[in-house]
Amino acid sequence: MREIEEFAARLREFGAERDWERFHTPKNLAMALAGEAGELVAEFQWLTPEQSERLAEDPAAFARVRAEIGDVFAYLTRLADRLGIDLLEAANAKFDEVERRYDAASYRGTARKAPPL
Repeated sequence: MREIEEFAARLREFGAERDWERFHTPKNLAMALAGEAGELVAEFQWLTPEQSERLAEDPAAFARVRAEIGDVFAYLTRLADRLGIDLLEAANAKFDEVERRYDAASYRGTARKAPPL
């Protein structure tokens, strides 16, 4: 957790040094996050499931995916920081809910959705 906080501080300082805070609104950060997530998806768009599993065998493709994951993480971290949301706390809270909704006995081996809350 400390590492995420340090990274958030690094991103905050990076923006402050460039006078970009006014551009780093939650709306803009969410839009940038969506754009970066789209770029990550584009790297997988025409791959077969098997090719996606073997991505590390293609160093150039692997490097592109790694960079896009870095971008997604950076924008998500900045957005959470801007909104005062603890990323790990939010992720754990969401996972607690998922564990309750998708009990292992009922959902083992199936991709069906749980009923709405």
